[in-house]
This record gives sequence, structure tokens and C-alpha cells, in this order.
Amino acid sequence: MDTVTFEITTRDLRGQLSDVVSRAMYAGERIGVTRNGKLAAVLVGPADLEALEEYEMAQDAAAYREAKAEDDGTRVKLDELRADLDA
Repeated sequence: MDTVTFEITTRDLRGQLSDVVSRAMYAGERIGVTRNGKLAAVLVGPADLEALEEYEMAQDAAAYREAKAEDDGTRVKLDELRADLDA
């Protein structure tokens, strides 16, 4: 991940948790947590999480608007759909 600014192992995280949380919270760093040499999690501050949630909401709203614009009003009954899927 290109946006991870620092990586720490789960073992080292145990002893440095307070410092790592502060780095994410106050410095805005994205801390990668590794286990067995592989990225297992990323610790981000609240501002990054809020930005991610806003982005997801904007994507969802755009997808809804697009689907609504493409809706031709045709509806299919559930048993018809099941019959088509079984065929």
C-alpha cells in the first residue's frame, strides 16, 4: 500500500500502542500492522476514517442516481426470477 507511512509488527505494537495511536491520531499517519511479514491491518486516525466514509457515501449516492436514471420501470415477479435462475 502506497499510503501506509509506517509499518509495525503485531509483536512490537503491543509495547508501542500508545505511541502508534498518537501517530495515527495527531500526525495523520497510516500505520500498517504486519503479522508474519504480511500486512494484516491499517490503523488510521478519525479524520481519515471520516474522509473514507464520506467518499463511500458519495460513491453510493452516485451509483443510486445512475441506477435510478437507467430504471425503465419494468418489474419482474419473484417466481419469474426464480424460474429464470433455475433454467
